[in-house]
Amino acid sequence: MKDQIRFSIRSKDTSSKARITQFETHHGVLETPVFMPVGTCATVKACTVDQLYEIDVPIILSNTYHLYLQPGDEIVKEAGGLHSFMNWKRIILTDSGGFQIFSLSQMSKIHPNGVEFKSFRDGSKHFFTPEKTISIQQNLGSDIIMPLDICTQFGTSQKDIQKSTEHTVRWASMAKKATDGNESQILFGIVQGGFTLEGRQECMEQLREIGFPGYSIGSLSVGEPRDVFEEIAHHIAPQLNDGPVYLMGVGDPYRILKAIGMGVDMFDCVLPTRIARNRTLFTRNGKITLTNKRFEKDFEPVDETCQCYTCRNYSKAYLRHLYKADEILASTLGSIHNLHFLHRMIQEAKEAIRNNTYASFMNAFLGPYEEGEKLRTREDK
Repeated sequence: MKDQIRFSIRSKDTSSKARITQFETHHGVLETPVFMPVGTCATVKACTVDQLYEIDVPIILSNTYHLYLQPGDEIVKEAGGLHSFMNWKRIILTDSGGFQIFSLSQMSKIHPNGVEFKSFRDGSKHFFTPEKTISIQQNLGSDIIMPLDICTQFGTSQKDIQKSTEHTVRWASMAKKATDGNESQILFGIVQGGFTLEGRQECMEQLREIGFPGYSIGSLSVGEPRDVFEEIAHHIAPQLNDGPVYLMGVGDPYRILKAIGMGVDMFDCVLPTRIARNRTLFTRNGKITLTNKRFEKDFEPVDETCQCYTCRNYSKAYLRHLYKADEILASTLGSIHNLHFLHRMIQEAKEAIRNNTYASFMNAFLGPYEEGEKLRTREDK
């Protein structure tokens, strides 16, 4: 199935497992590593399509669960598909709704052949089967699609993890059968299995037997310690390197750069836009909270090395004023900066991969960033 997407490795770093890859989708060739901004409801919050184009975002993620509930996948289909509906001409990945089922577990019940849940919007009852989530995503017309899976939080009992993993693997097989004959969408498998290497290995091997052109690693960055995150990613990612490897729900610079060094290609997370809406922005020296008093008369840009629209035109003092005044523009300018920051970081990572200097680049980047994060933590106490 790898050949169907014409997957190729363009460059490998000799100092790590980092790599540059590319593969074909219905809306263009995707080069990785790449961070995918999250547009849950067919919009990346606070950003226009043109603002995302200016950052040079090649792919966004939208959410099957939310779009099914509002406006409804049939309406999106009638509009010509998600690309036409939201006026996005580049690549779209849709998730299956599995994470929303996990995060809204008090409103859902898992059955052998799917998930019963109540709408968070109006309390109405619904049932997702593996086939139905594929049908919804076919109506949405996204380029890369995900099978229904069960996300498990750190601390979940091994018995529950085993049962959830069994469902995830069986549902993956059902989802694949439901995509037979669909050549315009790429279905990834999702590796679950909890927080032991044995569980992850078993799930991965079962999914490999089913066969997918790409694989996602789910249920990381869900409360587990860094060492557990790194151990699992380091173990699983290199074994999936004959296709794209997607680490779901990761959007902080530390975990992105560490995971790239382990052979991960794709990332998504609401983090950069969510913290931007809540007055926190990325800098080379860690995150800063713009409403802090020390920025009241700081007329320098958020990050002097940044060339995003926000940093080219506005100061920290002005942004602080916008946040303090609850102006909508604060969310837009903050989101532009945070998304540009991650995009530029990954572009620099690619250059280091091409030069076989990824390990030294990562350490040089994360040194001041992590030190700044420690200082910020001490200041917040």
